[in-house]
Amino acid sequence: MHTIPGAGSEPAPGPTPSEQTGHVLLTQRPAAGRGSWWRSDWAAFALRRAGGLVLSVALLVLVTFLIVPLLPGDPAVSMLGTKATPEAIAELRERMGLNDPIWVQFGHYLTNIAHGQFGDSFRYGIPVSEIIATKLPYTAGLAFGSIVLVLLVSIPLGMLIGVLTRAGRRGWLATAFGAVAGFFASFPTAVAGTLLVVVFAIWLGALPAGGAETASSAVLPIIGLSLGPIFAVARVVRQETYTVLQQDFMRTAKGKRLRAARRYLQHALPNLMASTLTLTGLVLAGLIGGTVVIETVFSYPGLGLEVVQSIIYKDYPTIQGIILVIGGLAILINLLVDVVLGIIDPRTLGGQNHG
Repeated sequence: MHTIPGAGSEPAPGPTPSEQTGHVLLTQRPAAGRGSWWRSDWAAFALRRAGGLVLSVALLVLVTFLIVPLLPGDPAVSMLGTKATPEAIAELRERMGLNDPIWVQFGHYLTNIAHGQFGDSFRYGIPVSEIIATKLPYTAGLAFGSIVLVLLVSIPLGMLIGVLTRAGRRGWLATAFGAVAGFFASFPTAVAGTLLVVVFAIWLGALPAGGAETASSAVLPIIGLSLGPIFAVARVVRQETYTVLQQDFMRTAKGKRLRAARRYLQHALPNLMASTLTLTGLVLAGLIGGTVVIETVFSYPGLGLEVVQSIIYKDYPTIQGIILVIGGLAILINLLVDVVLGIIDPRTLGGQNHG
């Protein structure tokens, strides 16, 4: 038996279980250290994401400005028609600033953005910000409804299939789900929207085929927009559920005879959310861009339909303003997903590995 010098015959403490394994338990840290660790991780996360946010916005602004002049055609000709005289076209181009050097146009573009404006629409002659303010609620409603539908359906569906096929059970179900999910995850949004119109609007007459006159007009666009993301996310949730159920802590929970609902919701769900949300953020950000397609199919009066019409009429300021807003929403969604991930699993903040 070991003794501590100068302490008589009092036995020396042996190695703790954590020292035997070479790991330090998180509970052994002093409270102050734990708080400073949290604050420092969030501070590093905030600095890193702020830098990434600035870079993403800068690239979005630059690409949005450069891509518009590459569109074929002349905005002045599109507005006046092909029968307009060269003098009238030249006068309109001068009035719209299209004859200015590219760097002068870019300077005006940055000045407008700095003041929270996007210039005046070539087509309507009113500030682009007014057009966006009118159309944004429609697009935001579709996007929010689709995001809610994706999360409410894909996570329970993926977990259910993962539980039913755990440990190699029901191989036929895993194969069938993989085939069906792969098919719908890659199904074109435009085709899905068209089929929904044919079935539910034309054949059954149950829902409106387009427009936004009533609340039910948004049902088919939301379903068409979220159909692919539902199955894309469900596939990931199913695979993560399958992996989590093989972990030792799940076997321990089962050995303690915890109810199935508690095992899956309290122990399995939080552990599969980190990787699931990572892909979900990318899917949902892409879903914002998908509104351009779905609004065109359903003639839904949002930003997507407006940007398509603006491309036809070569309305540069409107195109740039709408793309900036849609890109900004995608960036914001990714940022919010990162914050949620940091709350669920602080290790994703990019600090030290505290496992």
